[in-house]
Amino acid sequence: MRQSIFPAIIILNLLGFCLFFSWYLPANHGFWFSLDKSIFYIFNHEMVKSHAFAVFVAITNYRGFDIVSFLAMAAYFYSFWRQKDHKGRMWMLALGFTMLITAVVLNQLGHLIPVSHRSPSLFFTDAQRAGVLTGIHTKDGSADSFPGDHGMMLMIYACFMGRYFGRKAFIVGLIILGVFALPRIMVGAHWFTDIAVGSLSVVLVGMSWCLLTPLTDILINKIYRKLPGVQ
Repeated sequence: MRQSIFPAIIILNLLGFCLFFSWYLPANHGFWFSLDKSIFYIFNHEMVKSHAFAVFVAITNYRGFDIVSFLAMAAYFYSFWRQKDHKGRMWMLALGFTMLITAVVLNQLGHLIPVSHRSPSLFFTDAQRAGVLTGIHTKDGSADSFPGDHGMMLMIYACFMGRYFGRKAFIVGLIILGVFALPRIMVGAHWFTDIAVGSLSVVLVGMSWCLLTPLTDILINKIYRKLPGVQ
């Protein structure tokens, strides 16, 4: 069972708070807004120029497409599962439940942050919507996009994989994060900072207390002992 690593926890908490307040405190979010605006219009203009790109963006933000990101995470998780014996697989099942519980709790806590804003596709009056350009019913806007839920879930997955399966697993988790978080930014359903500031600041603070203390180890063990077939 991991011992608490308080120096690292404090550093990660400070990073999380500094990141958030670097966006929250400046008028109109300072340089972050310029970055957000530039990123949004790069993709938004490209959707207008290329119908194929607009269709790609619309499809990758279709509600049903979320199952693809889940399958990618599940498939990589399964690559470790199949190497385990029965007890190891039961432990991984407990790990999966713990990951889910942690994600739900942190997501709820993240939405307690006193920030509410529209996605860029709704904020900018000249924004082009992927759904309108393609006729595909897609998630191309949000009345409250901060912090990014989807990005946060992917970050939590990467953190758990790194904590329990090592550096390579963490890198693969980050690749999955990049691949499946980017479409939300391309379509304008999220600002870049919804994920790079909102999701990341919550994860830096929350996951440090979960993974750099015995908390998740304790929860995994409790769930493991209650699973059927575990002696």
